[in-house]
Amino acid sequence: MTDSRSENGLLLAVETSCDETSVAIVEGGRRVLANCVSSQMETHERFGGVVPEIASRKHVESITRIVEEAISKAGIRPSDLSAVAVTQGPGLIGSLLVGAAAAKALSLALDVPLIGVHHIAGHIYANALVAELQYPAVALVVSGGHTELVLLESEGKFRRIGQTRDDAAGEAYDKVGRALGLPYPGGPHIDRLAHEAEEEIPMPRAWLEPDSYDFSFSGLKSAVLAALNQARMKGQTLNPAHVARGFQESVIEVLVAKALRAASEYGAKQLLLAGGVAANRGLRAALKSACEAAGLPLIVPPFEYCTDNAAMIAAAAHLKWKRGRTTPLEMKSEPMLSLEKWAEDLA
Repeated sequence: MTDSRSENGLLLAVETSCDETSVAIVEGGRRVLANCVSSQMETHERFGGVVPEIASRKHVESITRIVEEAISKAGIRPSDLSAVAVTQGPGLIGSLLVGAAAAKALSLALDVPLIGVHHIAGHIYANALVAELQYPAVALVVSGGHTELVLLESEGKFRRIGQTRDDAAGEAYDKVGRALGLPYPGGPHIDRLAHEAEEEIPMPRAWLEPDSYDFSFSGLKSAVLAALNQARMKGQTLNPAHVARGFQESVIEVLVAKALRAASEYGAKQLLLAGGVAANRGLRAALKSACEAAGLPLIVPPFEYCTDNAAMIAAAAHLKWKRGRTTPLEMKSEPMLSLEKWAEDLA
């Protein structure tokens, strides 16, 4: 394979970890020439969540078209590419395999290196698309399947210092949204209702141990369901907006408090927000206010780089590209891939 590495490598990236089919062309890890996304939201909405078998089938139907669309939008020739990147994990195995097969075929056909990427590293380095990152930094990753605090001691050196012990924040949003009769995904609708509400129904906060950076939202979800059931048994109806605001205030207070405490303890120069729930207006506003009060710079990607997309995968792949760390074509998709394991060769 060719190996004309440079700081300004032109990478094509593929992201198919869940229910978005995305392909991006990014130069130098920061200049996005194209970021094309095909969403399956309408397909899965009637099921109230992502159906893995349907998701992988939809990826098969879309991937070739999205690759061609990205190359056309970027105004490049396939022969201009320096490497092909793809989400290796974590994610739904059927979905990951579709992206991996497409990326391997492109790598082989174009005679360029392949770079497997960790999905969460992508979410974190989506911030590098909009700002110069400074280290050490703390990343708050909040998505449908992940709620984590990650310490970035230096470029590409990750250490997970906190994680969810049960439901991720995004999962809790979807389950509460379903209980309130809201469309899937529940997050945007709960966020909207919370902003419209003039009052809230108080909900508990799960702080766990005093020094813990872990999260737990299962009890909060159960508290919302219990409040709805108790009201129903009494022949009463709770205002959905009041429930949404109480739920969201609980989630946000815990996320913000633990993120700010971690940033202080580890001497972070920046706090990075990452993941699909980073699009939540309430969370963004609360973090902005708390960081301003603490004198801590907050980096938040624009909405299009919060949800799953291939531009973020290219940004993370660039870490390996410029170090000459590529992936053999025998790469296996790993639904439970460890972030620290993926980053071992970046040290």
